[in-house]
Parts: sequence; C-alpha cells; structure tokens
Amino acid sequence: MTSVEIVDRRPRLRRAQLNWLFTALPAFPLVLLVLRLWYLSRQDLPTMLLLVQYISPLGMISAMIITLIWAVPAVVLVLRTLGGILLISSPDQNEAARRSLLALTALRMPDWVVVLAAGLAGFTWQMRMLPTLLMLVVAILGLTAVQRFPGERRMLLVTTLVIPIVLGLVVLLWVWPGIRAALGAGEVGTAVLLFVPPLLGWLLTGPVPPRAARVATHWPAVAATIVAPIVVGAVFLQAPVLPNSAVEVDDGTLPVRVVRGQMITVDDTATTVLQRGGEVVFLPNGWVRSKTLCPEPVRPVHSRITVRGWAVDQSALEWVAPTRPVTGDVDPRCLGRPL
Repeated sequence: MTSVEIVDRRPRLRRAQLNWLFTALPAFPLVLLVLRLWYLSRQDLPTMLLLVQYISPLGMISAMIITLIWAVPAVVLVLRTLGGILLISSPDQNEAARRSLLALTALRMPDWVVVLAAGLAGFTWQMRMLPTLLMLVVAILGLTAVQRFPGERRMLLVTTLVIPIVLGLVVLLWVWPGIRAALGAGEVGTAVLLFVPPLLGWLLTGPVPPRAARVATHWPAVAATIVAPIVVGAVFLQAPVLPNSAVEVDDGTLPVRVVRGQMITVDDTATTVLQRGGEVVFLPNGWVRSKTLCPEPVRPVHSRITVRGWAVDQSALEWVAPTRPVTGDVDPRCLGRPL
C-alpha cells in the first residue's frame, strides 16, 4: 500500500505573491512620473520627449515626495491595524500569517517602522485627520499588546480599553470647538472626522469572530489597494514640476510683450517656455529683455474651520514651516503686462 504525502503549497504561493509585489512596487513611481510628463505635455509625444530631455529627474522626484509624503504612513498604519486584527482573531497567528499576506505583513512589520510612520503622519496629515491618526495608533498599541502578552489581563485592560477611551475623551475635549464650528458652518464631513474616530479606538483593539475576521480585514484592504493608486495619481498629476515664469520679449518689430508659462530650459541660444495650452515657445536670447519667477496660484481654502487657531485643512508641517510672505504687490509681468 503506497502512502501519499500531502504538501502544503501555500507558503510557496505566498512567496511568489511577495516576489510579484516587490517587483511591481518600484515601477509605480516611474509610471507616475511618466504620466505627469504626459499630462503636462497635453498628450503630445514630441513635447513630452522634450520635457524628458530637460526636466531633472531629481526635481520630479522631489515634487512627488513633497506631494505624496502623507501616503506612506497611511499605508503602513492601515496595513498594521488590519493585519493585527486578523492576527488576534485567529486561533493560531503563525497559521494566519501563512494563509494571509495581510497578516504576514503585520506580523513582520518592525515597531520602529510604525513609530516613524506615526511621527511622519503627525507632521504631514491635515489637522482634521489627526483624530484618525490617534485612533490608528491606540489600536496598534492595543493589538500589539494582545499579540505579545495574551495572559496579562491587567495590562491588556489598560492598553485596549483605558488608554483608548481616556485619550479619545481628551481629543474630543480639545477639538470640541472645531466640531461646533463645523456643524454651524454646515461642514458635516469635517465634524464627522473630528468627532467619530476618537470614539472608535477601543473598538479596534479587540478580536473579531474568526469567521468574519477575513471579510472584515481583507475587503477594506482590497478597497484601499484599489482606491489608493487612483487618489495618489490624481494628486500627483496636479503637482507643479516646472517653475512658473514670465518673460518680457522685444523682437524689434512688434511692441514689447510678455510670454507667460513654465520655464523648461535656458541655453546659449534660446529660452524655452511651455505655455498653459501645451504650446512650446522658443525665444531667442537676443529678444529677452527680462525674466521673473511668478508665484504658484494660492491654494483655495476648502474650509474656514479652525480648532484653537489651527486650520483643519493645514498640516503641522505647513503650520510651523516658514513661508514666503505674501504682499499685495504683484509683478506686472506675471499679469501679462510689460514693465
């Protein structure tokens, strides 16, 4: 009688999925950069090739980092929270990690990565999102305690109930003026973001019934995986990668005029400007009388709500970082008028 050996192929399939994931991750920023140039050139291939020739990759990468720096901690904290819930909801954490990439990611994620992600989010997320950050942090703290110290009942009571509830109440007291102002102004979404997350932190520290754990964690992760690239791409496509400028031109035959657009390059013979409609203009240097940088258009204020003097649509980094003072005097060349 021949014995049949059963081989579990799931770890091998899991490693294959990780290899595909690690292969695709570096390609995503490259695709974003190419799409940004394609969008900037108004879908004109010769213009895009010209931009590729002169635009510095370091400048584009810098613009991408400044624009999308908030997305990195969001991915880390959400994955750690959902994976932690799945781990503590399973009878065997190692078996859950073998069966789920989400649980494996949470199990192997170092603590210092979570700490750095939380600190980065605290500086780069808008004020209205900070209660959500607190909810994720206290949830991760409670989930980590449940994973590592399952028998310490007093400590688990403190980390999963006392700390989330106390911190939630403190945050609610601090943001209460903003909640009232948001409701009075009709900004229900801002009021919800300020009021609801502090109440939910303790709910995310407990296990979910094993049968519902996979649905409760994987489907939100799948939805976030689908939505996140779309949101990131839409935000980055609006990020400036060339400086706005105004060039005063005098060709000797026509009156002095001003060419406004985004400066591509200046060489020995000509100044190259990309105008708003996607047209590339080559201006001989002998025609150029003067040039100036024009400020970026002021970002429209989406909300006038403040919490103790802190605008809800402003991050801590924007709040504390020095900014260029805005004066009422605007260079006439930026308005299309020669000096």
